[in-house]
Amino acid sequence: MAASADGLKPISRQATAGLIADQLREAIMSGAFAQGDQLGEVDLAQRFNVSRGPVREAMQRLVQEGLLRAVRHRGLFVTELTTADIIDIYAARTAVESAAVRLILERHPERTAATLAKVLAKMTRAADRGDSAALSKADLAFHEALVAASESPRLQRMATTLLVETRMCLSALPPMYSTSSDLVNEHEKIVLAIKNGDGAGALEFLDAHMQDAINRLSNHLE
Repeated sequence: MAASADGLKPISRQATAGLIADQLREAIMSGAFAQGDQLGEVDLAQRFNVSRGPVREAMQRLVQEGLLRAVRHRGLFVTELTTADIIDIYAARTAVESAAVRLILERHPERTAATLAKVLAKMTRAADRGDSAALSKADLAFHEALVAASESPRLQRMATTLLVETRMCLSALPPMYSTSSDLVNEHEKIVLAIKNGDGAGALEFLDAHMQDAINRLSNHLE
């Protein structure tokens, strides 16, 4: 089955609302559906080749996740993120990822550092070839791997939604870093601190990285 320009593909009539939500979530994250776009239930049902029921359920899931917002008498729209939203997203990410770092340091810092080093290598290769899209993808994969290493399902669930919102921010803006090496270096410091069991250092570098991202994103929006 052929995909449309925004990546949506017809799916089996037996497919669950979860599969529809996954495709819509990816389209929002990638910017295929821009912030402020209206999504119509009937149109989406036709494009997915399913009834309106599972589409409605999928869209309500995204409302609960904060990716769509309901406007009375008008319908559902892709959430538009403000500077205040960005600050809140990164504050929440800092809390979640700091908690993950603390658990990692209690359990398996060296193993986690080795896992993160592999993702960091992808970031480095993307930076070396000037591939900003691949660099951004590897950046988010790094933070996803960091939280996954905590082995906390609840932290992972919270991080998933926050990283989706982060991708929404990044897809709507030009590259934030004038030199890709700055981004790589920030992550390298976090990995080294975890490897050395330096909890205070890891948390300090993580917090600095998040604050730097807030400043750069806010400057782009002003």
